[in-house]
Amino acid sequence: MTLDVLYFAWLRERIGLPKERIETHAQTVSALIDELRTREDRYALAFSDLDAVRVAVDQELCDLDAPITNAREVAFFPPMTGG
Repeated sequence: MTLDVLYFAWLRERIGLPKERIETHAQTVSALIDELRTREDRYALAFSDLDAVRVAVDQELCDLDAPITNAREVAFFPPMTGG
């Protein structure tokens, strides 16, 4: 399946892209992260601490075990803070 993957804040800085369209066979967010980690060191670094990563599938916040089989977009970002 083809999927848009968006990166925000320090994830964008580490990966060097705000967005990319990828082909994946991943069934869950976690499996997608595993695929991304194997691409290059910059992805492995960005996803080295999953406690510091939040995810939204088609603009809905979800857990890392969320399915992505029918998704169009997955966004990764750090935890949100208030102020």
